Amino acid sequence: MVNSNADALGIIFPNTYDTLVPELVSERLMASIPFAGRYRMVDFILSSMVNSGIGNISLVVRKNYHSLMDHLGSGREWDLTRKNGGLNIVPPFAQKNIKVYTGRVEALASVLTFLKSQKEKYVVMSDTNIAVNFDFKAFMDAHISSGADVTVAYSQSDVPASARKREDINSDMYYTLDIKDGRVVNLDINSKAAGPQNFSMNIYIMDRELLISQINTAYLHGHSFFERDILSPQLDKLNVQAYRYDGYLARICDLKSYFDENMKLLDEENLDALFSGDSIYTKIRDDNPTRYIGEAKVKNVVCADGCVIEGEAENCILFRGVKIGKGAKVKNCVLMQDTVVAEGANLEYIISDKNVTFTAGKELKGSDSFPVYVAKHQTV
Repeated sequence: MVNSNADALGIIFPNTYDTLVPELVSERLMASIPFAGRYRMVDFILSSMVNSGIGNISLVVRKNYHSLMDHLGSGREWDLTRKNGGLNIVPPFAQKNIKVYTGRVEALASVLTFLKSQKEKYVVMSDTNIAVNFDFKAFMDAHISSGADVTVAYSQSDVPASARKREDINSDMYYTLDIKDGRVVNLDINSKAAGPQNFSMNIYIMDRELLISQINTAYLHGHSFFERDILSPQLDKLNVQAYRYDGYLARICDLKSYFDENMKLLDEENLDALFSGDSIYTKIRDDNPTRYIGEAKVKNVVCADGCVIEGEAENCILFRGVKIGKGAKVKNCVLMQDTVVAEGANLEYIISDKNVTFTAGKELKGSDSFPVYVAKHQTV
């Protein structure tokens, strides 16, 4: 793990894009959605920051953050248990003059006193709806060498159909960039255009003093959104540079994309692309190795520790502690932590949340275009 400090502090917004996956965030936030067998979405951005030498990281939460606090704890797994800097989870303020934020402007306004007291020159900001092994050091170097006021990371990809269909234009917006000679000249909000776009990753870096000044002004004018209310109107005034990221990226836009992005990791090439760089850290759960008992049959499965498999599993993502009983068949499923599939059950195209039980002999099937979701603690 990299312990050297970069001259930047990190700010993560864990609740952004919660509305895209209402099924998964009834008791958690986007940042703590389980992903890839043993991780949470926050692990990827948080680990990438730590690996790049950023040792002062704050998460500005809005609601449903108890699962995130349980997952992150003191930050020990990320080497963020420190006297100076480290991990800082900022809950919503209870003051009368500060409401629970809706956008980055209001979120940052609630931590202005903290920002003013820090010593780092730069601030790196990110959401948690993407799973990526991102090199923040290269990102910061590109920002410094370009002399930009703000640098935004983007990837070239299609805007998902589910995002283009969204009707609400006032919350959890997405952004595509028009770029000329490396500079962002236009910022499109909720673009309906088809084909490859310069799709913003919502990862930004800028000078801390400039950020404080911009947030002060925007908040006094009643603005809410960093991109829409600060960057877009000032593209001719602020030098906003674009940083292209060409590595592996999993973006969660709805329940179907959550299922698809997990299933893509069954392809070894994709799995290596996401995890072959710097390490991705997560909360440790001391558990036994997975056991395959009797006539168990497993084919093309990502399987975390603690599982007990007596039946058949094919093309599945199995999180920690999943149990598949004798004679049970599980195919094309994402089964979260401690799911139990009893004897003789038959599942196909299922997303089960944590601690779900499928009783003996039950048959439940979705489809590739419509996977069936079973909520936390349910018995089927």
